[in-house]
Amino acid sequence: MKSLEELAKIREEALQKVDIRHENQGTRIVVGMATCGISAGARPVMMTLVEEVKKRNLRDVSVTQTGCIGVCRLEPIVEVYSPGKEKVTYVEMTPEKARKVIAEHIVNGKVIDEYTIGEAK
Repeated sequence: MKSLEELAKIREEALQKVDIRHENQGTRIVVGMATCGISAGARPVMMTLVEEVKKRNLRDVSVTQTGCIGVCRLEPIVEVYSPGKEKVTYVEMTPEKARKVIAEHIVNGKVIDEYTIGEAK
């Protein structure tokens, strides 16, 4: 059995790992990776986003995944959360579109309206 001090230290380390709100105050890019997203091509989209963030050395940007976002017919879906701004939801994403989202939206701050859910028919 571990001492109370050791258990307290383990608990604190675990809490720091799961509390992303304090660790990352930058931009979060979230990819829907439920079965609907994966079957529509979300995995290559996510890999492209990760590669582009790494290639451009974007330190204040994280790429994560989530389950179903709820609009399966528009998968793959990517949501961008930037501090102080409204969430942007991109739909029917491809690796090519993902590269453009990184270049235009993440790097230059310009939302690509034609890729957003508001433009989907």
